[in-house]
Amino acid sequence: MRKLKNSELDRLSVDEFKDTKKTPIIIILDNIRSLNNIGSVFRTSDAFLIEKIYLCGITAQPPHKDIHKTALGSTDTVAWEYAKNTLDLITKLKAENVQICAIEQAENATMLNEFNPQINTTYALVFGNEVKGVAQDVVNASDVVLEIPQFGTKHSLNISVSCGVVVWDIFSKLKVR
Repeated sequence: MRKLKNSELDRLSVDEFKDTKKTPIIIILDNIRSLNNIGSVFRTSDAFLIEKIYLCGITAQPPHKDIHKTALGSTDTVAWEYAKNTLDLITKLKAENVQICAIEQAENATMLNEFNPQINTTYALVFGNEVKGVAQDVVNASDVVLEIPQFGTKHSLNISVSCGVVVWDIFSKLKVR
């Protein structure tokens, strides 16, 4: 097996990316402290044609060298917007019939592997602060809480890893349908 060269990867140009039909997933970053995590989420969002990223609260915004370091240019492809208040944003998205999914460990959470996303539905995935997680008022306002099953001793994942796992899972389930 031979490793492919970059020129063989059939990548989209920035303009082609912007014109391509997007996956009906929106990502909400709620008070994320790490600039590297933010950049990684942009990169994952580019890979899976995510519709948009909302940066909320204290979450930093591009351009920033530490975001750019991990985003590798994806801040130029993925649509994004800053929203000061996450709850206000959720209210707006719900009015647009977007289903809000908090990614958190909570009572009666739906395990990610048991979640069946519906076609023709847009999902907003809320990822919370690295220490405090998704704020309780945001969890309360969500339509569903999704939990990533974990079996080790730590029961926590880095936010950018969580984003990659959840986005891939939902993306793959939507593409199968």
